[in-house]
Amino acid sequence: MKKILFLHGFFASGQCVPALALSESFEGRAEVLAPDLPMHPKEAIEFIHELIDREKPDLLVGNSCGSFYAQMVAPIVGIPALLGNPHFKMTEFLKQRIGEHQYKSPRKDGKQNFVIDEALIEEFVEMEATQFNNCIPDFKDRIWGLFGEQDTLAHFEPLFLQHYNRSFHFPGGHRRSPHLVCAIG
Repeated sequence: MKKILFLHGFFASGQCVPALALSESFEGRAEVLAPDLPMHPKEAIEFIHELIDREKPDLLVGNSCGSFYAQMVAPIVGIPALLGNPHFKMTEFLKQRIGEHQYKSPRKDGKQNFVIDEALIEEFVEMEATQFNNCIPDFKDRIWGLFGEQDTLAHFEPLFLQHYNRSFHFPGGHRRSPHLVCAIG
């Protein structure tokens, strides 16, 4: 059976609406892995690499911050990726949200609170500076972008198209959109 690795957005978890919808949509056709990602980007990338080495997924599907990670990892591991509303400038997003927050879906470790601080933002600054370094010509058509026409949070299709060739639109917004699932289902 095929495997899909779903990488959730920053405020989400592996139990978020898109992950659950993806699992339901592919029931019996593909196994959907939807882990809770570490909050810190270097830890998240390391975790994703370890999971890919162990599980050998056939496809990466990212949403928002998960798309940020997926496009960095996909060319290195040789797995195609679908990026839903990719957020390539996480530092801009985080700077406006310094302070304590709660995840919007339950995490398996039970921790629901987290803090956005300058140290976390600086980690994303470092990651953003090199995020497109692994873009290779062979992957320009193996990484697809899916952009919500009513997305008011992430407007990065022009940046995406500087590196990749396949861009698609859906009528929804940034969060909790079933269109990500419909696009690959």
